[in-house]
Amino acid sequence: MFEKKSFETHKAPEPVGKYPHAKKVGNLLFLSGVGPRKPNSQEIPGVTLDQNGNILDYNIEIQCRSVFENVKIILEEAGLQWTDIVDVTVFLTNMKKDFPTYNKLWAEYFSENPPCRTTIEILSLPTPIAIELKVIAAYPEKS
Repeated sequence: MFEKKSFETHKAPEPVGKYPHAKKVGNLLFLSGVGPRKPNSQEIPGVTLDQNGNILDYNIEIQCRSVFENVKIILEEAGLQWTDIVDVTVFLTNMKKDFPTYNKLWAEYFSENPPCRTTIEILSLPTPIAIELKVIAAYPEKS
């Protein structure tokens, strides 16, 4: 039986539901969906909302960089590094418009030994964001 341990941190945005930031099972760390919100805030970098909370405009580059930073924070809190990521599922709300920018940034952040990746378009996310990542990372084997 694998040991299961949950990780939560105040350095990353608070989850929008009852779930941990990540869960370690064996030598794998599974991150819950991570968006671009700023930690300890409801502010979403790169998003302009109207009075009713509807998206008026957004900048996918700013959101991507913020998501990557949030993932990095959670990994580090769990004792891992960016280079320990092995698989990523990416959810975009506008594949046609946002994929080229996201793909360029992906190449920048994962310039060496990139993880496996699946990118899908979805109608919406639970908050007014344009991107969310689902990440799996692996702890290095002890020698």
